[in-house]
Amino acid sequence: MATPVKVYGPPLSTAVSRVLACLHEKGVDYQLISVNMAKGEHKKPDYLKIQPFGQVPAFEDEDISLFESRAICRYICNKYVDKGNKGLYGMNPLAKASIDQWLEAEGQSFSPPSSTLVFQLAFAPRMKLKQDEGAIRQNEEKLAKVLDVYEKRLGESRFLAGDEFSLADLSHLPNTQYLVNATDRGELITSRENVGRWWSEISSRESWQKVVEMQKPT
Repeated sequence: MATPVKVYGPPLSTAVSRVLACLHEKGVDYQLISVNMAKGEHKKPDYLKIQPFGQVPAFEDEDISLFESRAICRYICNKYVDKGNKGLYGMNPLAKASIDQWLEAEGQSFSPPSSTLVFQLAFAPRMKLKQDEGAIRQNEEKLAKVLDVYEKRLGESRFLAGDEFSLADLSHLPNTQYLVNATDRGELITSRENVGRWWSEISSRESWQKVVEMQKPT
């Protein structure tokens, strides 16, 4: 029997939840290993051996280790290509290239402003930190411009990389979940007809709902 892959980090982390969603889509068994960041476990020598930047997630599959959630997701899709959602990372070079370009758009254009908004609006109050109104305003404007591009694209195709759900869509789930459900800026997503339709569809997938359940307090 194959040894389950190991994922290190809390499900509430956007990067960890991205990897967990991918594993559920692919039907790959895994072991989730807690990392108590409040106690600095992510900065201890043993952990730094597998994640040299001291962040989450870290990932192990037998004798290999990886970090960076998008790279981990690509690895999962490539190694376990015949499991679960076989088309998650495309079935031919053109499909993969289309997925990759939207993964790049997510990482370079969508993630920076959405991450800032999630931190400022959802996490800063919990951490009793003062919100930076200038950063909120600036990143809301940046994200709106990105979502205008998405709105046009999603008027042309059901999902970002085509008519099938892919890793490109999955990668948007973590930040958008917080933006829609834990801040007062959810209308950035829901007020756009095509983006709102897309979000409703991808967020209702069984794989993501399993991750959301894992994020609930026990």
